[in-house]
Amino acid sequence: MAVLKKLRSRLWAHDESASAARADDSGVDYSAAVNAYDALELFESHYDVRPLTLAQLDECWRLDQRCFVDGEAYSRETFEYLLTAPEAITFRAVTRGGAMAGFIIGLVEPDHTGHITTVGVAPEHRRRRLAHRLMEKTEDAFRRRHIRTVRLEVRSINTGAQALYRTIGYTVTQRLPRYYSNGGDGLLMVKALE
Repeated sequence: MAVLKKLRSRLWAHDESASAARADDSGVDYSAAVNAYDALELFESHYDVRPLTLAQLDECWRLDQRCFVDGEAYSRETFEYLLTAPEAITFRAVTRGGAMAGFIIGLVEPDHTGHITTVGVAPEHRRRRLAHRLMEKTEDAFRRRHIRTVRLEVRSINTGAQALYRTIGYTVTQRLPRYYSNGGDGLLMVKALE
């Protein structure tokens, strides 16, 4: 973090009217490091990850309705079941004001694998590393329960989510034809936890 702060101050010491993608005399482009630092700083200063409980049932259900507008949202009853299941691992990302910006629900399956059941981030809070942070928190909780393999399903057309999952170590192991209720195909992705 200190290195990124030094890079950031060094870059901003140059002319402000220069291009956002800057390089020093050696030709090294620091813009990606600055963008990563900005994203991390934004997350740390604006969001907190907390447990998701039955007390947030309605707020979580309403957010899910906004995140999955194409008919793939869960019913309120499904959320009630998931939030009361003893095998559930649940978290939410909240703003400084306490509003839910994202959520994640994972389950410890009978075969002792982890299953990321759903991840949702409000449209206005996307691209701020919330899903990444929620995934990390859930994987840590799986590790504490001695889970060594985690799986999830993702739409075959949701390339953004697939890219996130690949970045954090998930690989596609199977195509799931007509997996979703609207007839869309899914992909099964798996990660071995260390």
